Amino acid sequence: MNLFFYNKLFSLAIVISFASLFQACSIKKKITQDYDVAAFYWPAYHYEPRAEFLFPEKKGEWEIIYKAQPKEKGHAQPKVPLWGYLDEANPKDMDKKITAAVDHGVNTFIFDWYWYEGKPFLEDCINEGFLKANKGRMKFYLMWANHDATTYWERKNPKKDSVIWKGSVDREQFNIVVDRVIDKYFKDPAYYKIDGAPVFCIYELHTLIAGLGGAAQTKDALDYFRKKTIAAGFPGLHLQGILWQALPSSIAGVPGEKIETQNKVMEYFGFNSLTNYCWAHLQNPDGDYEKWADLSTNMWQGFSNDFTIPYFPNLTISWDANPRFPYKTGYINNPAPEKFAKYVEKAKTFADEHPKQRKLITVNAWNEWSEGSYLEPDTLHKMGYLEVLKKAFIKK
Repeated sequence: MNLFFYNKLFSLAIVISFASLFQACSIKKKITQDYDVAAFYWPAYHYEPRAEFLFPEKKGEWEIIYKAQPKEKGHAQPKVPLWGYLDEANPKDMDKKITAAVDHGVNTFIFDWYWYEGKPFLEDCINEGFLKANKGRMKFYLMWANHDATTYWERKNPKKDSVIWKGSVDREQFNIVVDRVIDKYFKDPAYYKIDGAPVFCIYELHTLIAGLGGAAQTKDALDYFRKKTIAAGFPGLHLQGILWQALPSSIAGVPGEKIETQNKVMEYFGFNSLTNYCWAHLQNPDGDYEKWADLSTNMWQGFSNDFTIPYFPNLTISWDANPRFPYKTGYINNPAPEKFAKYVEKAKTFADEHPKQRKLITVNAWNEWSEGSYLEPDTLHKMGYLEVLKKAFIKK
């Protein structure tokens, strides 16, 4: 071989080395963010055999979305999903959701989780869809949506809702729920934890108390939940409450305890944090989006001051639950991604001003199509809301 050939070979080796290094760096490049953005997920957009009497076309609550009608002139119904009517229990469809979420800063789903008459309800979204598609890309945790199931899920319902299934449970059922949640979900590596403790959110504390027979019995049950969680290998259980009018401000029948505030209630039961589910729980959902949003977000600092446990701020996209009702209900006018962006920045500022707690921001919601509050793209705003979150939270 001559010198020219050796020089060419050496040059080629350098090129290959740099190309390999570039490729390795590209593979290792990972999306990082300083805040945890957790979107509530309503798992009703798949076939649930127990709900077939409500949704006979086997499409889940999509059936009331594409059949929705405007209640008055200018009422923006029906909402039309840009991705079509996906089946969230199908891993391929769920993969699309997970990819979009992670790429745009939503790194956690909070799944509404149900237990009625001794059985889970709407769980296939998590078990068959999310867990099979996720492959560790994002975190998740459960909010036990322990409210009664009522006939508001039927479009032809009367104005006075009637109960299909009770959301309350007795102690025997509570213990079954504890075992299921720990074994099936807490032990999954993707389950969201704070200081190593799996986060479990409870929607209606007063319903839990009623089912278990009182405050003392409920405290005993929650203590049992903690002990079982620790026995499963975790340092503890992080109980999160939903802050709204259903959170009791007093407890009757607790000997020696003077409990007259919501904070004292939280302390008595050993809750670790609070957030809201949506702004519709804080302010009447009617009229202009920005006025509604200002009134709701202006309550955050009061929540932080009133409680000795961390309050995590909640963002809400909009509100219009009219698809569920044959009569008109209040709804928000003129929501838009550029308006939402203002409150995203407000949530970041709140998180930054509370450095001793996790930078967790909850969002209503990923897919509350039937309540008009969703990050998933529709034909009006396209990917607009997700792009707002990406700009605010994603660091390359």
